[in-house]
Amino acid sequence: MAGYYELKLAKNGEFFFNLVAGNGQNILKSEMYSSRGAAENGIASVQKNCSDADRYECKASGDDKHYFVLKAANHQVIGQSQMYTSGSGCDNGVESVKTNGTSTDIRDLTKG
Repeated sequence: MAGYYELKLAKNGEFFFNLVAGNGQNILKSEMYSSRGAAENGIASVQKNCSDADRYECKASGDDKHYFVLKAANHQVIGQSQMYTSGSGCDNGVESVKTNGTSTDIRDLTKG
């Protein structure tokens, strides 16, 4: 099964999205957006940038966990991964976003 996006509305009224892999695992969470249109633009940016290895930055957290961010051409962060216990897990997460990020399946979960 191919991956898909979930467009969601937070309790504070802001929008965000998750990229979900075909196995149902969240692999990328967006920043918060003030409007639906801005969140949809964020999805379009992931779709455009996800295939470019130079757009990913793997990082280590303070508790020795690993994660990555995906950046747009202007270097603005589009989304962040979950925490991984190893660098190789982080690398596998990047590959999953590369595989699933081009999906055009957007599921609007903002309507209760």
